[in-house]
Amino acid sequence: MAADAAPQCPFPARTLPTDGTPLTPSPWFAERRAEGPMSPLTYADGHEGLIVTDREAARSVLANPRFSQLPQRFPLGPAVRERAVVDADAEQSMREADPLSLDAPQHSKIRRSILGRLSFRSVNTRTDAVREIAEERFAEFLAQGSPADLYEGFAVPMASAVHGLVLGIPDSRLERFRHLFNGHGVGQERVDFARELLALGAAEPGETTFSDLAASTLTPTEQAGVAVALLSSGHDSVAYFIVTGTLALLSHPGQWQALRDDRALLPAAIEEIVRYGAMFLTLFPRTATEDVEVAGTVVHAGQTVSVSPVAANRDPAAFADPDTFDIRRDAEGHLGFGHGIHGCIGQQLARLELTEAFTLILDRLPDLRLVHADQLEPLPLAHDVATYAAGRLIVGWGS
Repeated sequence: MAADAAPQCPFPARTLPTDGTPLTPSPWFAERRAEGPMSPLTYADGHEGLIVTDREAARSVLANPRFSQLPQRFPLGPAVRERAVVDADAEQSMREADPLSLDAPQHSKIRRSILGRLSFRSVNTRTDAVREIAEERFAEFLAQGSPADLYEGFAVPMASAVHGLVLGIPDSRLERFRHLFNGHGVGQERVDFARELLALGAAEPGETTFSDLAASTLTPTEQAGVAVALLSSGHDSVAYFIVTGTLALLSHPGQWQALRDDRALLPAAIEEIVRYGAMFLTLFPRTATEDVEVAGTVVHAGQTVSVSPVAANRDPAAFADPDTFDIRRDAEGHLGFGHGIHGCIGQQLARLELTEAFTLILDRLPDLRLVHADQLEPLPLAHDVATYAAGRLIVGWGS
């Protein structure tokens, strides 16, 4: 059966909730989980699909090659994914090389082309450089004086600069990158910027992802598609977790003090931050290419399924007392970075960035206090797929 002709299920419409916050998700997710590992979800185009709220069922879907990345239906927002208005070559690039809309084997080919600079070994060689960037950006943040917005003042500048380091964005172009890829640029401007950086990577080879791409066996069309995807992804997640993690710690003074007293807890604390404050209400959807049974439910060919990291990360079958923020918890197996072949390729870099960011916050601002956090109240979602927004986090320190 064709993907756009999936059987319609006899369920009343159930849409994704927007009343939750990163630290206090909507009770809707727990209610759905109480019904079973998968439950009905109505998409924006009227399609009757399913949402996965159980951790093991979620991992099963994400690892199963019989689920395709296409079509890209959204639970909220536009009925289908809307592409930016770009030239014909760029349209082709997106079709051939956007990792979020590819299945194997093309996805595997694209992923291999960018894995080198994002592997665990390669990331470890960047520790000193990432630390230097973090310290520079944190000094600039402190210079603003108390109170200040941790998101715009530190999280975004740091994440953008580290992203630029790894991809190969010269310092002279960092502000333009931040402008174009933090909600201000239009499609063609972003494509032209990606092409410009690829040309620079070819002309001035270096230890960067763009240099690797320019020298790869990918076609120029594929290179451009990957470049746009890389410029668009990752830095926003790091900035989000810096803000959300800081808010979680300040909202739990005992946990904040424990981490200040014992910095050996930081690796586990970062995993708990990513579990507890998951960014994605739902990941990019998967559609069954044939009938597939998951956790006792048959997903019919053409039926779309959305995995919810927010729900799966608070599954009591996977994590004891899951609604409690506990930096001593073993949060291994969370879905904050996804799972399977489409799991976040930059997650090791993200962990390094978060380690350096929180080390600075804990070392330099022991008396940090919360002044205002936008995300304590529901915010408009940051993306139609859908993701929470970080919002402003106004913090104070000193007298």
